[in-house]
Amino acid sequence: MSRKPKAPIPPRDGLDPARLRMPAAGPWATIRDFLVVKLTRLSPERVDAMLDEGRIVGPDGPITVDTPFVPNSYVWFHRDLPDEVPVPFEIGIVHRDETLVVVDKPHFLATIPRGQHVRETALVRLRRDLGLPELSPAHRLDRVTAGLIMFVTRPEHRGAYQTLFRDRRVRKEYEAVARFDPDLELPRTVRSRIVKHRGIITAREVPGPPNSETRIELLEHADGLGRYRLLPATGRTHQLRLHMSNLGIPILGDTFYPKLTETALDDFRRPLQLLAKVLEFTDPITGLPRRFESTSTLHAWTSYQAWAGGREGLGRF
Repeated sequence: MSRKPKAPIPPRDGLDPARLRMPAAGPWATIRDFLVVKLTRLSPERVDAMLDEGRIVGPDGPITVDTPFVPNSYVWFHRDLPDEVPVPFEIGIVHRDETLVVVDKPHFLATIPRGQHVRETALVRLRRDLGLPELSPAHRLDRVTAGLIMFVTRPEHRGAYQTLFRDRRVRKEYEAVARFDPDLELPRTVRSRIVKHRGIITAREVPGPPNSETRIELLEHADGLGRYRLLPATGRTHQLRLHMSNLGIPILGDTFYPKLTETALDDFRRPLQLLAKVLEFTDPITGLPRRFESTSTLHAWTSYQAWAGGREGLGRF
């Protein structure tokens, strides 16, 4: 298998340059002609401006408007970034060594660039703030979920840690706050078949062989609320949220389940009360046991009135 060529330009503000490969054949006389057709979100005038500024680069240097089209060649460039709503919460560093960075991600911060979230993501912030341009996530956490995410500092170790999560060799423990139902028998293990279709924002449970499993335990309850420990054996999309909702105790702040509710990107008032609390595994590099625990808490449990009341009650989640 051939190796992908290394980018000839460095990351910018924590973001790698986009890489684009030319087709094996085509009618284009110049690379510029191909880019105008391929980059449909950019006007021809914007493509020309980027070329004039030397922002589109090939293996041998900047591309010009006259650079001939070369089949199967590559170009790199930094995209124009959209305006983003700043996420007004800090990332907590739980652990850092030569191989791993484990952080406490706040609610509302995406793990990696995607869609409307690019600079305001955990990966881009950490690359920039820690000066680690090759940092990469070993796994992901939903934007609205807070808690532990593990990042790998060296590309040569990335696969070993990502394989841990792929092969379910990481023990994950979550906490959640939801309504307390005295008639709901807990602890219990929930198994169901979850499907999520591309282009549809929510997942759903359907009949069929189970592909998801969660153990749900009640840790304590007070004033009609419960604090729950969730132990997923699998990692389906929105698994914990679906399992809790379909038991009749949806997680507080969930705008997807049981009913999808539109929420503005700058509305940080009532975060989903779900926290990735513990990661535990045997290190694939050293062979030693590792255990990391979040120091964050779910604010609705410690002060429901403040959590429900709006911005003035945000505090630290």
